[in-house]
Amino acid sequence: MTDAAATADAIEPPAKKVGLVKAVGILGILGGILLIVVGIVAWIAVTSQLVAEDITVPDDAVAFQGQQVTGPLTAFVQADTINRHALEASGGKTYAELDQDDPVRATVMQASFLRASLYTSVVAYGVCLFAAAVGILSILFGWALRRLADTPVVVKRAALAAAP
Repeated sequence: MTDAAATADAIEPPAKKVGLVKAVGILGILGGILLIVVGIVAWIAVTSQLVAEDITVPDDAVAFQGQQVTGPLTAFVQADTINRHALEASGGKTYAELDQDDPVRATVMQASFLRASLYTSVVAYGVCLFAAAVGILSILFGWALRRLADTPVVVKRAALAAAP
């Protein structure tokens, strides 16, 4: 008959220091909050600039007819409508395809500039959403690191059998 040594599981602190892991977790959470705040502030700034321009989507647009351009969807639809109007005015030709002395060329050029400005605001909205999404992920990763660093280590001890 063998005698088994009685053992008990033990909860012990980690063998290695976890201070850096905790610090990285806190930095991740703070960085995530900052990214979300910056994304919101930028969104508000772009929206206020669009509102200040007082652009109304025309009645022949594919959507949002009569609405003020105040966000990414209305800006995209307005840019598309401007492009359609410019192509109609130029007989389907782009700025580069028109002769240099064509009087419509200036109108098409201005339409191109307006479209570029509106598309820039659409891209800015996308960057705002991206920053906020990365902020949320950063908070989640930071929280997970903090939780892992604070979790005690459970050491499972096996019973050692005595030699015969």
